[in-house]
Amino acid sequence: MPCPVCRTPNPAYRRFCRRCAAPLTAAAAPQRLPWWRTVWPLRRLRGGSGRLVRLLVVLAVILALGVAGFLLLPAGRHLVEDTRDKLGKPRAVSPSRVVATAELPGHGARLTTDGLSNRYWAIPGKGASVTYTFAKPFRFVDVIVTNGASRKAEDYGTQARALHLDMEVTSEDGRVRHKELDLSDKPGEQPFAVGMSGVTTVRLTLSAPVGLSGGRHVALAEVEFFQRT
Repeated sequence: MPCPVCRTPNPAYRRFCRRCAAPLTAAAAPQRLPWWRTVWPLRRLRGGSGRLVRLLVVLAVILALGVAGFLLLPAGRHLVEDTRDKLGKPRAVSPSRVVATAELPGHGARLTTDGLSNRYWAIPGKGASVTYTFAKPFRFVDVIVTNGASRKAEDYGTQARALHLDMEVTSEDGRVRHKELDLSDKPGEQPFAVGMSGVTTVRLTLSAPVGLSGGRHVALAEVEFFQRT
């Protein structure tokens, strides 16, 4: 073995150089640090602190997953509820109270929930609203609106129709949400998906009337509410 200092050849059994007495055992090369030990402040950790680092990494991952789950929870909950709405069969629910800001004699707002489309709620002009109150909170899945004086084509155009409804939904926790409903100017049922939980009251405000001339009034034949079974 050559001496690492003076390069003098030495027998294999010698531990020190026979010329300069330098140790013949080659010094071990310094161990390369892992990548995480090169990043501040982890580079200040001792060599035996690998377990601590692994623990800190695991805790950081768990914390990140917890934060992500917390942020995504509302969206995930909405997706679950929407899926349940589609899988379940909707069931009609009737309001316990119906109050309108305006109505003509013989055409009260209560007629919108009587199950008959040949009788209608009538208002003298635009801007009136009707509020439906329900006895128990429910999961509001769908609403079906029958516009005009009747679902029959020959009677539909005898009165004016509102082509826009502003739906204000109030939940049992006091939360108020709005949904805009654009109606087609044609006879028949027009369904709209809603997907709101804990609903206690629904208010519909009529606007954008058409055909309001010649002594006609705005007519709304039927409003049907459906809950998830």
